[in-house]
Amino acid sequence: MNHAPKNRPVALTAVALAFALVAASPGPALANQAHARPVQTVAGVQAPTKALATANRLYKTGRLTDVNCSPGSLPAGSTNAYRRYLTRVTSCLNEAWGAQFRKAKMPFAKPRLRIITRKVNTACGRWSTGAEGYYCSADRTMYMLIGKKQLRRPFPPGITRLVAHEYGHHVQQVSKIWTYYWAAGSRAGKAQRLRLSRNSELQAECFSANFMSTMRGGSVFTEAEWLSMVKWFREFGAEVWPQNDHGKGPTQAAWMTRGFTSGAPGSCNTWAASPRSTT
Repeated sequence: MNHAPKNRPVALTAVALAFALVAASPGPALANQAHARPVQTVAGVQAPTKALATANRLYKTGRLTDVNCSPGSLPAGSTNAYRRYLTRVTSCLNEAWGAQFRKAKMPFAKPRLRIITRKVNTACGRWSTGAEGYYCSADRTMYMLIGKKQLRRPFPPGITRLVAHEYGHHVQQVSKIWTYYWAAGSRAGKAQRLRLSRNSELQAECFSANFMSTMRGGSVFTEAEWLSMVKWFREFGAEVWPQNDHGKGPTQAAWMTRGFTSGAPGSCNTWAASPRSTT
């Protein structure tokens, strides 16, 4: 889930929709990711170029760096183990994406990670109903909620995928892909805003799959578990949304597969893709 920054100069507005991820064990993670409605731009300021999204330098950096991520075990019922797992996965993401930004010769800053056990208000507003994790661009923080359901039946592949998805939104933020997204959305009608939201969410999912591909053959998930997650998204990924702001199930599954197969951010350029492939 991503939220727009609230404290911006002049009169900027940000409205975020609910976002949740429900992890099922031993089956696939059931993900409801939020989207943020793009904020308004300041009058008189030239809109950012579309090339920030369609021709970003990250797309030319090749496969995501494999940092040999091994976050360890995640036993049921242990909040400490859950915290440790989230922290280790985030450290792996920092290392992998930090290396990718260096390849692109672009500045990089790590996101903050805030692990919570109860719903809190954030820099982006009130906690969204049902949410278990989201990224807020106002303070560049990934908020991860450890819920009772996840403690009882932790599913490491789904948890890893969720953190990597939220991290994908941070990548969009610091690479300035979102600079174009917010500006374009402020000038768009409803149908175009939905399309922009799909571009953002599908790309974050593809970035997440890039990271998951670096863990292929490791201890976190099996090939069968990955395919099971993709299958779940294909069949149910769109059912939790009242409007098509994340893409249809087959579309979500397609971008997951694309990111996982290539392992490269360049395969995740939803902004230059045909509208048919981001429906």
